[in-house]
Amino acid sequence: MTLLDLWLSRSIPMCLLLQSLVLMALCFPSASMCPKGCICLRDPHLHGLNVTCSQSRLKEIPPSLPVDTVLLRLDHNQIGAVPDQTFHGLRLLRELNLSYNAVENLGEAAFSGIEGTLQVLDLSHNRITSVHKDAFARLKARIIVDDNPWHCDCALQQAISGMAHNHEAAARVLCRSSELLDQEGRPFLAVDTDLCNLAKRTTDYAMLVTMFGWFAMVISYVVYYVRQNQEDARRHLEYLKSLPSKPKKPDEADDISTVV
Repeated sequence: MTLLDLWLSRSIPMCLLLQSLVLMALCFPSASMCPKGCICLRDPHLHGLNVTCSQSRLKEIPPSLPVDTVLLRLDHNQIGAVPDQTFHGLRLLRELNLSYNAVENLGEAAFSGIEGTLQVLDLSHNRITSVHKDAFARLKARIIVDDNPWHCDCALQQAISGMAHNHEAAARVLCRSSELLDQEGRPFLAVDTDLCNLAKRTTDYAMLVTMFGWFAMVISYVVYYVRQNQEDARRHLEYLKSLPSKPKKPDEADDISTVV
């Protein structure tokens, strides 16, 4: 075996090893980049990371998600809130799965920063009762909201109106509770009442009732004050009548007799 053959026999395995290391570096990000309890795999077709944190007993959304995350699965956890702007730096995010968690409400900026890229948002099987009126306003994604205990009010009506392109999602919103008792258990799109005006009328009625209550209380006080004064005057008059008459002096009696 010549020196050239010996060199080639050793260099080829080294090249294969280097290629393997490069491939692993591309497909498997470093552990420091991947949140605890999650699995991060690089997707060569989407040019980003597929981050899976399903069934990891998470109680909150990991704070340090890789900026090149394309698919993020947070389903089947115990996440109770979506803080405003929590996904703000994920400008490549296309799919976000938050199903089977304990989210109760959504703020105005819950999905800020991902409106332009997000294609699928799964919020099904949570505990969502209310959302900010602009929570979905700028999203173009397909939104899945099945199996949530929605409270149908003005804010939800405004949020749904901002999902005109997402009619399928809006049709799946069922009212667990409502400002109108006869709407409970019915699809939200069946509500043909303007709940925002209803809330305004309810507020006006409450103000009217409050003002009437104050007015009635003032009138009652005035009537009580007048009656109390009348009673005091009557008692004082009776007291004066009960006093004995002032007796006449003897000098006055003699003067009267002389005159007669």
